[in-house]
Amino acid sequence: MPYSSFDTEIGTFTVRVENGCVTGLWLPYRKKKPPVSDFLETETSKEAARQIKQYFKGSRKVFDLPLDPGGTDFMGKVWKEVLKIPYGRVSTYKEIAERICHPKAFRAVGLANGKNPIPILIPCHRVIGSNGSLTGYGGGMEMKSRLLLHEGADLG
Repeated sequence: MPYSSFDTEIGTFTVRVENGCVTGLWLPYRKKKPPVSDFLETETSKEAARQIKQYFKGSRKVFDLPLDPGGTDFMGKVWKEVLKIPYGRVSTYKEIAERICHPKAFRAVGLANGKNPIPILIPCHRVIGSNGSLTGYGGGMEMKSRLLLHEGADLG
């Protein structure tokens, strides 16, 4: 699997591309990283790097990349719904569960969100607890807070 890395204002990201689609994104400071021997830059990884850098510079609010996160059917429903959360806005796990017609599955929504292999591009940082609290994030709570502040999200 080809991976490539790129630097941003907040650190080094690693992106995985398979069959022309982004299938993984590793945030800076994440402990587990892909093997360096598998690094290969592709047109899709270059475009992902360009768009993510634009996002951090404030000139991009919507990503336009082919994504293939894999996962179960349920995860796919959750991630498709998460993709609908606009830049600078948040949604709760419960709201997402209701939108995918599984109103009692908010914990399962949280688990699916936690397994999102393409954070930021599938903006799981925009999902918060029903009480407005910032709950778990694979990139760490500091990163989640930083991303939401960057987007100007109203956290009430």
